[in-house]
Amino acid sequence: MKSTRIFTLLAFAAAVAAITPVSAKEATKSRETGIAVAPQYDTTHVYVAPEDVDKFVSSFLATFGGKSTKQVVATVTPTPSSTTSQLLQTPVGTVSLFGFKTPIPYPFGAERNGYLVADMDEAIKAARGAGADVIVSTFPDPIGRDAVVQWPGGVNLQLYWHTTKPDYAPFERIPENRVYVSPDRAAAFIRSFLAFSRGKVLSDETKAPGVEIGRPDATYRRIRIESPFGKMVVLVTDGHLPYPYGRETTGYEVPDLASTLGKAKDAGATVLVESYASSGRSAAFVMFPGGYVAEIHALGPKSASRLDGK
Repeated sequence: MKSTRIFTLLAFAAAVAAITPVSAKEATKSRETGIAVAPQYDTTHVYVAPEDVDKFVSSFLATFGGKSTKQVVATVTPTPSSTTSQLLQTPVGTVSLFGFKTPIPYPFGAERNGYLVADMDEAIKAARGAGADVIVSTFPDPIGRDAVVQWPGGVNLQLYWHTTKPDYAPFERIPENRVYVSPDRAAAFIRSFLAFSRGKVLSDETKAPGVEIGRPDATYRRIRIESPFGKMVVLVTDGHLPYPYGRETTGYEVPDLASTLGKAKDAGATVLVESYASSGRSAAFVMFPGGYVAEIHALGPKSASRLDGK
């Protein structure tokens, strides 16, 4: 059984991407700049029922473009389990897709993203030092090591380290990690995440338009952050959120929202919130086959910005 698992995950590693050795120069650079690798190694974790896997893949790639790695069946948790696993790589974001054939061991399924780190031991040390809880201790797999941490406010994130660094092309447009927290824990979350990621606050809007959270007659606090891991938007709310707000974990930036929504509809996705304009962008919410909810947005000329992913 163990040898089968090793063979399967090694096959998965080979399918995911071409690999290059981590040089001493790169290792020194990572120590100087933090434990992040680059934004294109941030993957959104999506769990769907096995019977919905192929439908989700078809719909997601038809909407955003890109490709999938070969699907494998593997154990990706530290305790026994079995899931299909594949990586969907698009110009505007990457999805780690899981279709569990067994019950999902706790707390997997609640983590929102996976961040590739340059050094797992240093990443765990940095996360703890920044105030995060390590809720799944580091565990090995044939291509590296993994762990799950929880930030103040209950935000779960998986950390990855690979024995050999994958080589992915930078995103054309970097997606947003969308985090909802309460006013009680917002300051602690922001302080903790910035210390870990070596990020910076780009904007802190205390009276952002409530239409962005489905409440056009209200306002809320919105903080935009950029770090070597990528983009994040922190939405500080009282939790009085109409569906589907708060169910999305990632916001995908596209060049033409109307065209993208048309592709999504044609590919079997459902538009849950029609396009609206706010704060220099147009946005909508879409549900893909299998139940995954995503925010999709296009920026106006004055709002357009990118990280170079290097």
